[in-house]
Amino acid sequence: MGREQWKKIWVGSAGNMVEWFDWFVYASFAVYFADSFFPKGNDTANLMNTMGIFAVGFFMRPVGGWLLGRVGDRQGRKAALTLTVTLMSASAILIAVAPTYAVAGYGGVAVLLVARMLQGLSVGGEYAASATYLTEAAAPGRRGFASSFQYVSMTAGQLLGLGLQIVLQRTMSEEALHSWAWRIPFIIGALGAAIVFYLRRNMLETEVYAQDDSAHSDPARGTVKALWAHKREAFLVIALTMGGTVAYYTYTTYLTKYLSGSAGMAKPTASLVSFCALFVFMCIQPLAGKLSDRIGRRPLLITFAVGSTFLTVPIMTLLQHAGSFWPALGLSLLALLVVTGYTSINACVKAELFPTGIRALGVALPYAIANALFGGTAEYVALWFKKGGMESGYYWYVAGCAAVSLIVYITMRETKTIDLNRVKQAEETHVSSPSGV
Repeated sequence: MGREQWKKIWVGSAGNMVEWFDWFVYASFAVYFADSFFPKGNDTANLMNTMGIFAVGFFMRPVGGWLLGRVGDRQGRKAALTLTVTLMSASAILIAVAPTYAVAGYGGVAVLLVARMLQGLSVGGEYAASATYLTEAAAPGRRGFASSFQYVSMTAGQLLGLGLQIVLQRTMSEEALHSWAWRIPFIIGALGAAIVFYLRRNMLETEVYAQDDSAHSDPARGTVKALWAHKREAFLVIALTMGGTVAYYTYTTYLTKYLSGSAGMAKPTASLVSFCALFVFMCIQPLAGKLSDRIGRRPLLITFAVGSTFLTVPIMTLLQHAGSFWPALGLSLLALLVVTGYTSINACVKAELFPTGIRALGVALPYAIANALFGGTAEYVALWFKKGGMESGYYWYVAGCAAVSLIVYITMRETKTIDLNRVKQAEETHVSSPSGV
């Protein structure tokens, strides 16, 4: 792969790294800045209020998917990617400079709320914009490999956020973290977004989009009406995302809490397990993406779904009794290896389903809806089962979601060989195929 191709991969996926860094540090540093924006007295209530504002970001993601998907299809992939990183930078700056309750009363809460809304819009659009760009910018035989870097960058953002948290906790006093040092991650996030903005301002539009004759002449381009004409593919995106996003959030976002809260593992040990497992997970994404370019997307998706359907209950049960670092790490790695069958290629599979004029919105809106319904609620569902004294019910929930996606993977057509300039023709070819959905 040439230097120009690597540059496209870097520019197309770098925003994900900053995006997920910002997303992670809000959740992880909330315990330090919650008291800054609400009256003193009830720490738990303040944290709940702060996390309530965090939840607003999830509700804004489908809106961001629609808005930025529309921009991507009507104005170009470069325009959408530049807009997402602008929103991202603005949200980080707002949080970094938000006035405390002592200075501005509930004015600081208003600033925080606006920042989270912008961040939700940005996250909702970044996934589809980068997925579309990486898929279209890659050579036909390299799309799986190129798009796998989306999850490489997303995981890198989480690891950087976790690493920064560890550094600040070890170098700053508890008083400093509560007083002012919690703003440091958001300043870093804003600087990172500014760098990505500069890179994206100088990026080239994809040839697939530039060569599309209807780019500026079709008034329905990038609209919900145009997407409805491809409703089968839109519902397919929701269904194939369902199992993958639940499993991903279970073994990434929820894993540390599960190991410490349910398995009784010390928090530093649980954090180390998550860090090491995520690092290995990040490194194997391109290998799986490259494998899909050779053998196809469906074998990897089916492997994920079968593994997640039948191994989730045993893995989660064993994790609950792991007790120490190495058994927990081994089980976590096994789980994430299974999930890699989905994460490494899901971006290109979704992009390969739609024609150029509706590709960005076709990926963005259905994915954002599925992610809000299943991925964003995974932790809440897990805690609901735990609170009801039926924690194992969540294991079956994850397995059930994977089983639904398995049916979709088995019946869907292979997308590896699709010509992105001729998706409509490819669809017509497969209409009568017994493997078509």
